[in-house]
Amino acid sequence: MERSVLGQYLADFLQTARFKDYAPNGLQVEGKDDIKVIVTGVTACQALIERAIELKADAILVHHGFFWKNEPDVLVGMKQRRIKALLAHDINLFGYHLPLDAHPVVGNNATLGRRMGILDAEAFETVGDGLLWGGSLDTALSGEAFAGLLAKALGREPLHIGADKPVQRLAWCTGGAQDYIDLAVSLGVDAFISGEVSERTFHSAKEQGIHYFAAGHHATERYGIEALGEHLRREFGLTHHFVDIENPV
Repeated sequence: MERSVLGQYLADFLQTARFKDYAPNGLQVEGKDDIKVIVTGVTACQALIERAIELKADAILVHHGFFWKNEPDVLVGMKQRRIKALLAHDINLFGYHLPLDAHPVVGNNATLGRRMGILDAEAFETVGDGLLWGGSLDTALSGEAFAGLLAKALGREPLHIGADKPVQRLAWCTGGAQDYIDLAVSLGVDAFISGEVSERTFHSAKEQGIHYFAAGHHATERYGIEALGEHLRREFGLTHHFVDIENPV
């Protein structure tokens, strides 16, 4: 399909105009006009770009792209090498940040909810700008048992800050959303899951009696971009390769 058609479809499908974001959503580096092979991955790192070159990709779709607010504007060093490789091989780079977190079907939060086996998973409409999700387990589990469920689902042991109660009602937001913990407490859930943890998170969890699980920024955000690529494969017959560049953080 044509690059412009793909870009417009994704803008509509992910409703990018809804979001005030930290980086541009959509086409970030322009490559060839005709797209047949796409590669998806979490972050537009050099390793992902090199793998896309090997796979003869026409476009790369990522959650973490380029041109973040407050980063240097100049194209030197690491950024220059990444963009030079894209331009040299005429590969398009598309990035989708908050729109991919929030999408109700292929979003990071939606896909994480499915991997965790959460019932009635959906975004809280009144808090968190649609990025904070919630739902329940079929059966209450101890904090330790739920940590084991997360480890099995994500292939990574989570950091668990425990509370003196079972886990059944949950809230979550993927990535670096640990500061949503206070909103989670206000919603009366038993546990909050995100990707990262800060020093202050420990005290917030302990003093407010809520389980907190830091399950990994990368680990919690692997599945949305893969689901988006699979959606495009089904809808348009594109060849799709999901490339998971291992990241323990």
